[in-house]
Amino acid sequence: MSSRIENHPILGKPETGRKVSFTYDGKKYYGFEGEPIAAALKASGVMVHRYTQKEHRPRGIFCAIGRCTDCVMVVNGKPNIRTCVTPLEEGMTVETQYGVSSIMQKRKAE
Repeated sequence: MSSRIENHPILGKPETGRKVSFTYDGKKYYGFEGEPIAAALKASGVMVHRYTQKEHRPRGIFCAIGRCTDCVMVVNGKPNIRTCVTPLEEGMTVETQYGVSSIMQKRKAE
């Protein structure tokens, strides 16, 4: 089920690129090339992008303009990618981020 806005009352129908596939935590998803990764995830019902290091609290889209770090995720093996401003590309690998660095990712895997 998609929660994508297909016809905004003010902005109208959004322009979309071609449909592409990507993986999120090992599962295949689809979005539109060039749209923010966060938008493709939200359209697929994914709201949590990372968990804080100390208290393991979930974080997702907050500012949606690349100023905060709530939407950071591991993209193609690189941590701390702001998914609200990073365009989706065919075949991307997106993973939930735990903490604030690749070190935390390694600890999660152990």
